[in-house]
Amino acid sequence: MRTDILGVGFDDLTLEEAVARGTAFLEEDRFHYVVTPNPELVDRASREGAFREALNGADLVLPDGIGVIYAARILGRPLKGRCPGIDFASGLMASMAAGGKRLYLLGAKPGVAEAAARNLKARYPGLSICGTHDGYFQEDGPVVDEIRRSGADAVFVCLGAPKQEYWMREHGPATGARLMAGLGGSLDVFAGVVERAPESWQKMGLEWLYRLMKEPSRIGRMARLPLFLASALGERCKRKGG
Repeated sequence: MRTDILGVGFDDLTLEEAVARGTAFLEEDRFHYVVTPNPELVDRASREGAFREALNGADLVLPDGIGVIYAARILGRPLKGRCPGIDFASGLMASMAAGGKRLYLLGAKPGVAEAAARNLKARYPGLSICGTHDGYFQEDGPVVDEIRRSGADAVFVCLGAPKQEYWMREHGPATGARLMAGLGGSLDVFAGVVERAPESWQKMGLEWLYRLMKEPSRIGRMARLPLFLASALGERCKRKGG
């Protein structure tokens, strides 16, 4: 059973449980995909049915933003905690390195995936990165073929939402990979292009504030968080009134 947060069903797992689930997917002989919605994406899904279906159709739906955790509490459906996509990816790579699995990196600007691959190989000795491709491609077919030829077990898809969710759902099975994870801007962080918030900020749930301080242009997007929480409060009141 998933926990419904404004129309998106989240898996109520700790980060460790989520990584274990992803690791298990790699042993199954079929395709799986993972999504990591934050409040902005849940809000978008409430207005776009096709995107909501892409999120809810995933094999694993993880709460990336602290706002999702707050909304779950407001609705009286608390989740175990945040499972940021980048932390899920890190745990999965550690497991893949130990198990000899092959990883493909897809997305970001030209050169970023290659830089991320170099850093990740150094960070996770034994990790096999079998290919990379930037996100600036015009045709899907050649990319699908390249991933299939690489023999990738898992693919990190960093094309931004909602493109990455639609892409995984539509093209994932044809790649031969067993697992894809939509991870937004994670390759930029792995490549060292973007600095992640210090761990102390992450633990306090203030990673969003750190990013806003670094990128003031995000203020418009961040301003939607209070509206998102207000929507959760409105649903709770409506439920009580009903």
